[in-house]
Amino acid sequence: MTPQTAQQTAQPTPTTSAAQAAQTPQAAQPEHRHGPRLPWAKLAPEVYKAMIALEVAAKKDLDPALVELVKIRASQLNHCAFCLDMHVKDARAAGETEQRIYLLNAWEEAADFYSPKEQAALALTEAITLLTEGFVPDAVYDRAAGHFGQAELAHLIALITTINAWNRFGVSTRMAPGQA
Repeated sequence: MTPQTAQQTAQPTPTTSAAQAAQTPQAAQPEHRHGPRLPWAKLAPEVYKAMIALEVAAKKDLDPALVELVKIRASQLNHCAFCLDMHVKDARAAGETEQRIYLLNAWEEAADFYSPKEQAALALTEAITLLTEGFVPDAVYDRAAGHFGQAELAHLIALITTINAWNRFGVSTRMAPGQA
């Protein structure tokens, strides 16, 4: 199959749906160009301002280092290059070590580098971000609840929800890293 033929097979046709076309093997998918699609924050400034306000409220009373770890981990899972670039820089500026940043993608295998509280927050971040089973497992929630007070846990859940929203804006509009 030529690359051109592969691109044609990945496109929806009258007999295939967009969902079926999306299930075509990765190699057969048409390339997509990276780079910004539209300046959503300028086109919807009221939404952008609401997101900023939500983020400020969500991270209230949470440890700034933990905030950045959560943002980086969710952004890794969501493949948001713009947010990864931003939050790795923010984490470094806040004093986070390079080693902990590099190991974050495999935090469970590098558990000795993260406190039990950070591990609970990262597990909750993954459960909320992925929702692959349609819910956050009780064990994951209970683990987080064992390390965070109720108000702090509410803010952590809000933070995770907020970074996921930011990631979705970044990925869907293809915000480019380093171009804030």
